[in-house]
Amino acid sequence: MEDMLSFAKGPLFALTFLFMALGLARHVLLQVRMLATKGRTLRRVHWRRVFADSLSWAFPYGHLARGTLMLTLVSIIFHAGAIIVPLFLGGHIVLWEGFLGLELPSIGQNAADGLTLSTILCLFILLFYRIVVPRSRELSRPADYSLLVLTLLPFATGFLASHPAWSPVPWNTMMLLHILSAEALFVAIPFSKLAHMVLFPFDRLSQVHWQLKPGAGDRIAAALYGDEAQV
Repeated sequence: MEDMLSFAKGPLFALTFLFMALGLARHVLLQVRMLATKGRTLRRVHWRRVFADSLSWAFPYGHLARGTLMLTLVSIIFHAGAIIVPLFLGGHIVLWEGFLGLELPSIGQNAADGLTLSTILCLFILLFYRIVVPRSRELSRPADYSLLVLTLLPFATGFLASHPAWSPVPWNTMMLLHILSAEALFVAIPFSKLAHMVLFPFDRLSQVHWQLKPGAGDRIAAALYGDEAQV
């Protein structure tokens, strides 16, 4: 078991993390190339308006469809936990320092536990929403459910590994499951919706890609959902 843990924390971690990094870098390069081919369009863009419209979608309160405020808050909490816990948990910082040479600040165990449990709860809510809400269920594919479960596993196993008294299996086994599930997520990220972690800034440039005018997003939502798209 110790040999498996060492392999998972060492060579396998490096391989899967590098795979994820290269996959995300490919996405970024493709987006940059796409923007580079739109030279004339870029010269006609009013960047101040683009920035203002993009910022409004980054904090989308004014764009929320009726009845989606709670879901939006759940999504924001989930994203916060999904970023903060992997990067700033004390046990993870050791890996970042050893593999990337990064010296990141550490959050306390209580804060980590709170964020982890909040993230797990948010994932269950998102899964429940996809199963129960008709519109979301119709748009969901098996990959959407699988991705939620795959994202849940590292948080659930990590929490149990840090609280051995609550774990149904020995610590070594739970820690191995935690590391392997996180590495499986690394491999999945470039091929899934989670790639938006690096594509988000490019997604906000919809006016460049599709040459939409400011406010067009609201009109498209109204065309798709009618009055429900109005706050």
